[in-house]
Amino acid sequence: MNIDGRTIARPLSRSADVVVIGSGPAGSAAAREASRLGARVIVVEAGLWHAPTDFPLSAFDAMRAMYRDMGASVMLGPSPIPYLQGRMVGGSAPINGAICWRLPRDVHEAWCAADPALRQALDWEIIEAVTDEIEARIGVAPTPPHLAGTKNLLMARGAEALGLEHRPIRRNVRGCEGLGRCLQGCPKGAKQSPDITLLADAVERDAIVISATEVDAIEVRAGRAWRVVGTAQGGGAVSIEARKAVIVAASAIQTPHLLLASGINHGPVGHNLQCHPGVSMAGRFTEPVRMWEGATQGHEVIGLRAEGLKFEALGFGLAILGARMHGLGGPLSQELAQMAHWADWGVAVRAQGRGRVRRLGRTGPIVTWSPTAEDLGRFRRGLAVLGALFFAAGAREVLPGVKGFAPRVERPEVIAAIEREGPRSARAFTSAVTHMFGTCRMGSDPASSVVRPDFRHHALEGLYLADSSVFPTNLGVNPQVPIMALATLCARRAMGA
Repeated sequence: MNIDGRTIARPLSRSADVVVIGSGPAGSAAAREASRLGARVIVVEAGLWHAPTDFPLSAFDAMRAMYRDMGASVMLGPSPIPYLQGRMVGGSAPINGAICWRLPRDVHEAWCAADPALRQALDWEIIEAVTDEIEARIGVAPTPPHLAGTKNLLMARGAEALGLEHRPIRRNVRGCEGLGRCLQGCPKGAKQSPDITLLADAVERDAIVISATEVDAIEVRAGRAWRVVGTAQGGGAVSIEARKAVIVAASAIQTPHLLLASGINHGPVGHNLQCHPGVSMAGRFTEPVRMWEGATQGHEVIGLRAEGLKFEALGFGLAILGARMHGLGGPLSQELAQMAHWADWGVAVRAQGRGRVRRLGRTGPIVTWSPTAEDLGRFRRGLAVLGALFFAAGAREVLPGVKGFAPRVERPEVIAAIEREGPRSARAFTSAVTHMFGTCRMGSDPASSVVRPDFRHHALEGLYLADSSVFPTNLGVNPQVPIMALATLCARRAMGA
């Protein structure tokens, strides 16, 4: 059942066993598991519920309708960096690239080595079993060649020529037609995002989703989280009592901000923000690429993951690709006429830099983050490898997009020099962040963590956190499936299972 907050004009009071805040991968997985265990569940989501027929062709229209702050949220630092979040039922998942990775074993081992209490709480075999179930439910499978599109096959060609490990991206889709519109939302409903899978399972078990309703605070009574209060877009106040648990799954940015807004500031709330910034490069080929066709992101190069680098083919609207072109007037028109020959590839960086989420008055979250010198070195290294991949795949030229470096490069040895001779300033690079972690991290020490290894808040009963804010570190890979897996465990702990 969906209650559209735009229709709530008068006070609405409800109660449930479990109240879940947020409906993205974490919230949907937690709601599904809690409802499977017999709980009456209410999910509260700030965004709207969009059907596949609502998803626009234009990337800018999609940002206006379904991205938080129209895709213009910014991390402040020496060079402001945009970070992207969805604001809709399903969170960011309906508008992501559908990339699916399991929790890497090496990351899990590092977590447990740093805090041995996590080994039992996050049992590897249980995580694997939960992940198997989730992947089966959301249809995770490698991108087949007939759906890849030229941009993805070219990346495979370049990686093969360079001897770098690569593979088709594993994606959560069924019936994909390769329309290249993942980042605007699939108009055919082929992407198996949580709104139409995990959350739908919870709704089948009588869970209620209250959309278009912003949670203002979690109220505490006698040392326990007992009520969630918010405001619907229709103007009505919403109050939901939680008989058993409140599970916060609002993201690594919104979760700490909500805790701070609620006066729940025990431990390093909002500290330790880690992320995956990405830099990208465009390359021009003699043959047409038509990068807007085929799987939005269908191939990845993983041979340098140990260095904190993962390379992905990109796909997005024509206007965004056009922004990479050079010149004005006639020269720009000539560039745009050749857009079918360009591809854009990116590298996600497992960054070392740490930032913070703050709340100032009644404003939204203030997010600060800066790359370290080592991170900037990974930017340069990643761009050098991207250039090598392009030229190995047959590109005639590349556009590095780095201030202070050659704007156009036609020789492999020139782009290779960016690693050792490229800029050392963050201001020189155009980057964006899509994955964020660690702002309410879990751990056994209440002085250095916000929640216990069982996802329960260190200071309050009945309060659990389920999203990537609890991850001790970033992952270096796309996190949506690990988020779902750990959120499932969180719901089990909340239900005493």
